[in-house]
Amino acid sequence: MARKGKRFRAAQESIGSGEQYGLDDAVRLVKAGAQAKFDETIEIAVNLGVDPRHADQMVRGVISLPNGTGKTPRVAVFARGDKADEATKAGADLVGADDLAEKVQGGEMNFDVCIATPDMMAVVGKLGRVLGPRGLMPNPKLGTVTMDVTEAVEKAKGGQIQFRVEKAGIIHAGVGRASFSEEALVENVRAFLGAIRAAKPAGVKGVYMKKVALSSTMGPGVRMNVASLSG
Repeated sequence: MARKGKRFRAAQESIGSGEQYGLDDAVRLVKAGAQAKFDETIEIAVNLGVDPRHADQMVRGVISLPNGTGKTPRVAVFARGDKADEATKAGADLVGADDLAEKVQGGEMNFDVCIATPDMMAVVGKLGRVLGPRGLMPNPKLGTVTMDVTEAVEKAKGGQIQFRVEKAGIIHAGVGRASFSEEALVENVRAFLGAIRAAKPAGVKGVYMKKVALSSTMGPGVRMNVASLSG
């Protein structure tokens, strides 16, 4: 097991074993514990009472954080003709059709968001085994299969993030940077949790949101009081 550094141990001791905090206090503690020499990402982990193995309990969605993520993602767009030109003008990092598909199939995956026009799904569909496991497969429900590529690219560049529950029932996401103000991080976390609540499957019984924790890239996790996050 890797030995924990002095900064990590000091931050962990300030949190207290088994303590649960309200959102404002959790954000304050996480920011205080982010002592790395780079601008750490503030991450949230939500443990849901769902079984993703059942299609009717899958939780996924998209949310535009009010204060952005602090990171500008690389966006790939599958499009032809005028729509390809539109995507380029909108700021897409990679634009193409069959040529882009060949690169992806060959292992070139240097992008964070993948968008496609509907007519390109015959090409993109063949990349399911490559894009799917990475959560990059375009999906009309998430707005990434669309003819309005300008809007899709601008949203992706402007702080929109996708979320999807993992096999263990956990959703991870970055909700900002340590350099953000406490108020900005609180707003982002509230918006993110609101999106997860809105995505609750109708068939889920019992406790939906079981545990929520906030952390920075190099810092310890801060457990939050779920009951206090209902607002």
